[in-house]
Amino acid sequence: MRQTRLGEMLLADGKITAAQLREGLELYEGSGKHLGTVLVECGFLSEQDLSETLQKQLDIPGVDLTRVAIPTEMAEVLPKRLALKHKVVPVYVRNGELYLAMDDPLNIYALGEVRQYFKRRVVPLLATRQGIAHAIEVLYSSEGAARAIAEMEMEAAARGGGREAADLSFVASQLGKDSASDAPAIRLVNSMLERAVSERASDIHLEPRKDLLQVRMRVDGLMRSIMAVPKEIQGAVISRLKIMCSLDIAERRVPQDGRFSIRVHDRDIDLRVSTLPTVYGEKIAARLLDKSDGGMTKRDIGLRGADLEKFDAMLRIRSGALLLVGPTGSGKTTTMYAMLKQLNTPEVNVVTLENPIEYAIEGVNQVQINEKTGMTFANGLRAILRQDPDIIGVGEIRDAETADIAMRSAITGHVLLSTVHTDDAVGAIDRLRDIGVEPYIIAAALKGVIAQRLLRRICPDCRAGYEPSDEELAALGIPRKPGLRLYRGAGCPSCSHSGYRGRIAVFEMLPITHRLRSLISAQQGREAIEEVLKQPDSGFVRLWDNALQLVREGVTSGVEVLRVLPAEA
Repeated sequence: MRQTRLGEMLLADGKITAAQLREGLELYEGSGKHLGTVLVECGFLSEQDLSETLQKQLDIPGVDLTRVAIPTEMAEVLPKRLALKHKVVPVYVRNGELYLAMDDPLNIYALGEVRQYFKRRVVPLLATRQGIAHAIEVLYSSEGAARAIAEMEMEAAARGGGREAADLSFVASQLGKDSASDAPAIRLVNSMLERAVSERASDIHLEPRKDLLQVRMRVDGLMRSIMAVPKEIQGAVISRLKIMCSLDIAERRVPQDGRFSIRVHDRDIDLRVSTLPTVYGEKIAARLLDKSDGGMTKRDIGLRGADLEKFDAMLRIRSGALLLVGPTGSGKTTTMYAMLKQLNTPEVNVVTLENPIEYAIEGVNQVQINEKTGMTFANGLRAILRQDPDIIGVGEIRDAETADIAMRSAITGHVLLSTVHTDDAVGAIDRLRDIGVEPYIIAAALKGVIAQRLLRRICPDCRAGYEPSDEELAALGIPRKPGLRLYRGAGCPSCSHSGYRGRIAVFEMLPITHRLRSLISAQQGREAIEEVLKQPDSGFVRLWDNALQLVREGVTSGVEVLRVLPAEA
């Protein structure tokens, strides 16, 4: 009986069109690749859809590697070099047979080499290529971490003398070694960092609890647990990170800040580390910054359409202040870097004051704030103004002195970029008034305000439409129309079943017009300014309305908007 061809099955299941199949077959001829791989690379097909169809075609069971907890001892069954070579991962052993996850179960060379190593029968399981890559990373890093933890527990038990004594003894012994890379604490910390990078985490947290050290990381804005470290080796792990940052390992009573760089998966990563004494020991938070990104461009962060036009128009000013507003973690600094990259040309002198400097920008003079030495934002601004700047970037305006110097510099021929912590664009005007900037200075200096938030994107591999309930539409303020459909992620291996993958910024652009400037000078309140912005000719679009447009387009979900933005923000 003839086996149904893959292309025919995909077509029959409605996963590709006839035109896509024809184009895929043309590219497939002579490519040396499988047809399914070609279709995925062309974007016609998701890895999950391909895997499901192959399971039916080949009658081979599939495995969702994001839902399966692979025992760490499986790393001893198959070495990492073979897993990476053939893009396979051992899942479990049953009745003496090794069940092996593969994206191509017809790869007889991979099956043969694994069988030769294992010396027993190998049973293939179908999985996505992305799922296999992630499982390899997690399995072998977890195995390394588990082995390091076991070694450290044995060392601590052998030394005796209590937890605190064992921790300090370990640290002292490592400081004098050239071969410290072999120490279990170093391998454990490296495993944590590699896991965080592979999971696209923005932060990693080491949190002391009563009986253990909890390790969590933030992915797409939400925290996720990845590991629990025994209490007995908590001090050694935290001390290892402090050594990497050149912090005082003996000082555990006051907060400390440091940074270091690592290279993981051919990517240069900067880590900003902060320690905080807690009742159960020092907590560590580390922010991961990918230096290879060099900061994002204006299109990367999500600017488009009318917002992109307003953004470009704001950057055409010759003097004045442009403020970025939003809560911590809303992407203000990333947008500021995008602005600096666009403004930075050989004809201008750009100087920034930052705390800390997150990305190095070629051609920009970046200054690190150091309050211990007296280099505050206010003092730094005074020094910058003697450096003949054209464009000044200030990481944050948080006090009256900095605000006054910054805004006065903006009315004396300089372009000023800075950030303020407020909920929306209009709130920036109130904030400047609250910290003591005179209304006439605000009116003369301020040329534009950009408010923003970060929303999680719906995973493109499991995005599905649905008919929203009346309650959801009421919460969002969207009227019901015939045929109205919104979108959400069903959850799949690509997004670890969260339904979301990556984030996009949503903006509120407020150019300061002559009419608004008059209201600010006249010390009119928020209500008067908002009344002007409600007029149809103002061109102002609220943050909430821009977020709802992303919901209608299926970029994000209504649930995500309600999570991030207060209703009618």
